[in-house]
Amino acid sequence: MMDETEFWGLVDSARETADGDPEDQSDVLVERLSQLDPDAVLDFARHFEARSDRAYRWDLWGAAWVLLGGVSDDAFEAFRFWLIGQGREVFEGALHEPDALAELLDDFDDQVDGDCEDLGFAADEAYERLTGAALPELGLPGPPDEPEGVAIDFENDRELAERYPRLWERFRI
Repeated sequence: MMDETEFWGLVDSARETADGDPEDQSDVLVERLSQLDPDAVLDFARHFEARSDRAYRWDLWGAAWVLLGGVSDDAFEAFRFWLIGQGREVFEGALHEPDALAELLDDFDDQVDGDCEDLGFAADEAYERLTGAALPELGLPGPPDEPEGVAIDFENDRELAERYPRLWERFRI
């Protein structure tokens, strides 16, 4: 059974090997997961999906909105996948205080970063390579219908600047 430390170790080593490129990180992760047994890939998928669901929050969506200058529902999912790919420290720090992303992210290029849909499907691809079958149901509760927390008016720049002063100053001014 894969534990949390092993999960984050795979995420981190793939990011380091890919030199921080999100798409390359997805490819590296598929390769690394394909070297494990199918049960380990299922464990990885469970860890990944549980973290994506944990990050389905209005306050984090607001931070993504400021970073990227607007984020649809699908783009927010890709942002959450990318955020997991940044590793445990950045992920947990962002969940603790979304505005802290201003300090947690060394470099951020809104043309490359903040979006990595492929990362969310690395386990699916690796599992299919290993077994020839689609990734089965993971046995987790379904994702929440609505983000956790209080909704944010993303069109209100003043509200965003007040809620995310450090992100606003670094990425929007």
